[in-house]
Amino acid sequence: MANRPRLARWSMGKHQWLALIGGISLFIWGLSGMAHIAMVLFGPQQLEFMPSMRAIDMAGAVPVEKVLADAGIGKARAVKVVVGKDRNLLQVTVSPQAARRYFRLDTGAELAGEDARQAEFIARHFLKEQRPIAEIVQQTAFDADYPWVNRLLPVWRIRFAGDDRLTAYVHTETSSLAAVNNLTKTRLQNVFRALHSWEWVPQGLDWLRVLVITLMVGSLAALAVTGILLLVAIRRGKRLAGSKGWHRAMGYVLALPLLMFSVSGILHLVQSALEQPTSKLRLSPPVNVANARYPVERDWAEIAKGLDVNALSLVEGPGGRALYRLGLAQPGSASPKGEHDHSAHQGHKMPMGDSAIRNARFEGISPTGPALYIDAATGKPWGDGDKALARELGRRFSGAPDSAITHMELVTRFGPDYDFRNKRLPVWRIDYGAPVNATLFVDTATGVLADRTENWQKPERYIFSFIHKWNFLFPIGKVGLNAVVGSFMLALIGFMGGIGLYWDWRRRRKVPQKPLAR
Repeated sequence: MANRPRLARWSMGKHQWLALIGGISLFIWGLSGMAHIAMVLFGPQQLEFMPSMRAIDMAGAVPVEKVLADAGIGKARAVKVVVGKDRNLLQVTVSPQAARRYFRLDTGAELAGEDARQAEFIARHFLKEQRPIAEIVQQTAFDADYPWVNRLLPVWRIRFAGDDRLTAYVHTETSSLAAVNNLTKTRLQNVFRALHSWEWVPQGLDWLRVLVITLMVGSLAALAVTGILLLVAIRRGKRLAGSKGWHRAMGYVLALPLLMFSVSGILHLVQSALEQPTSKLRLSPPVNVANARYPVERDWAEIAKGLDVNALSLVEGPGGRALYRLGLAQPGSASPKGEHDHSAHQGHKMPMGDSAIRNARFEGISPTGPALYIDAATGKPWGDGDKALARELGRRFSGAPDSAITHMELVTRFGPDYDFRNKRLPVWRIDYGAPVNATLFVDTATGVLADRTENWQKPERYIFSFIHKWNFLFPIGKVGLNAVVGSFMLALIGFMGGIGLYWDWRRRRKVPQKPLAR
């Protein structure tokens, strides 16, 4: 190859010129990336994976219509039966940002301040924590400790007593643990925000933040490219001795990962700057609860005969029709009566141990199975079913006709398209063509838009998921994935950043260099 010496000289010149800024960039983003991995591997984790479940028995309950009428509730955003600490309760969401209201099923009496107690019950269930509560506050906006990537609002911030400042963020509408922090995780988050995403830059200077990070991380991509060219242009019969030999040898292994991290990071940075950092969660318009005239409680024994009902909600179907939705337990996941046996869900055994719990949290398993519908005005079965209601919700949130739908499917596990931060399963995925050109994820249990992804956002999301976060390694589990990524990152920092900066320092001191081999 006649041009190989010229390519070697050009690549070496550019590689040396980029060494200082690239090496510093690798240390900044490499070490801060390790902080994120440390949060996942060593941060506080929930000890229970599945939500608390209790079979629903409405026999003898006060009619839902009467309970709501007596409370002066004519319309509500969500009405459903939830598992409380001692009994099942009727939960009503009147306003998206307000605390949810609760009523006893047997007497219809409202329980004042119950949303905070429900949040504490949920936090203790997932964390198995018995310490006293030091603080419990409703949070209606994202902040540094509970950033917008968590998506769910409002939540209850519950801090347990103790020097570790263990804090749970609970979303009572989904009965989920939205996030959990402690002092160690908070410090790691601060490191990540300060060094990885540079959130200390004022909002008005965001363009400058994007520009500087792009140039610095771009230097890493350029280092990787020039390094690859050097490996191609300069052939060695045997490995060089010392640190230079290690730097070159590891280049064969680490050049591609460095290119993957840097290019995908730049794409993510630019797209994040273009997107508005807000939650896509949307509740349905208020349901006219006065239409729920059918006393489902009166005929419950007949309605639920032979069924294992573990969810009941009042939703609005096509044409403003009020419907009772009866969610059924997954086959084999519950005992016929009383408390459910949590040993199996969808044929999966419950996770045991820290590693399995972390994997289960990120992968997710739907705790509910199919659903049956009853017209809340007439008591007649509504045979159109879950998919038809999902289409109606799609029309409601997209404004587009069914003819724009290109694909529909039920999502029962978290994945790259719909990840664990949404906390809500199962949901229906609805792909739309023109004029929507987006994918909607809707929850038929309460008529909620759980998430929305525009088609133009999807390529970057896949690139970031598989190229930056290495989710192609999902078969080895979340812990194994982070261990592999962390190992590569440490190798990059040590063999590429550390040795590279050392040789750059020696070059700048004008230490004589051996001529390039030809």
